[in-house]
Amino acid sequence: MKLGGLQKMTLLDFPGRVACTVFTVGCDFRCPFCHNSSLVVSPAVPELSQDDFFAFLRKRQGLLEGVAITGGEPLLHPDMPEFIEKIRALGYAVKLDTNGAFPDRLKAILDAGLADYVAMDIKNSPAKYEQTAGVTGILPAVERSVELLRAGETPFEFRTTLVDELHEPGDFAAIGQWIAGTERYFIQGFVDSGDILAGGDAFHAASPEKAAACLEAVRPWVPTAQLRGVG
Repeated sequence: MKLGGLQKMTLLDFPGRVACTVFTVGCDFRCPFCHNSSLVVSPAVPELSQDDFFAFLRKRQGLLEGVAITGGEPLLHPDMPEFIEKIRALGYAVKLDTNGAFPDRLKAILDAGLADYVAMDIKNSPAKYEQTAGVTGILPAVERSVELLRAGETPFEFRTTLVDELHEPGDFAAIGQWIAGTERYFIQGFVDSGDILAGGDAFHAASPEKAAACLEAVRPWVPTAQLRGVG
């Protein structure tokens, strides 16, 4: 497994924990608004060796509480359970980010109790999923991952990055019906990192007014839904 970088401390990426964030390289989706495109498609991305990563963790035992694993798509890598086990052996809690494309791998991690928290992206309403994810035939796998998390005991959140050109309030009504009753659901603001997969100026953040309308559209089914990083 190739690692693409490390954020040495975050108070935001792992709820309730002082954590670091490690980035894995590679993704099976091609979301045109992806803000980490160099991790998705560029073989020249700077690599962080696993030896250096685990040396970093050993030096910060007692200072950091958790590790957030993100990407790219972490579950693209079949050796992810072993990677997580090594992190947990050092006393760290683990948060896993995923796009939901690998439900069997997700299930194995959940069943083994390897993740303390999971954050899964809901890219869009089912009708617009392929357009937003940039790939075809992925929805059945994503739907299965949604159900695995909803039926399990591992704390989790669903989240959708709101892109002005790709989302309308009606999409969030459809998402709400899909994940009705979920405790944690966040509508996140899109940020142009300068590393967008589509390049150029193709995508923009929605206005605060549109974000509020999207939130209201989802709340009949997910009353606890919140905006995150909007406005």
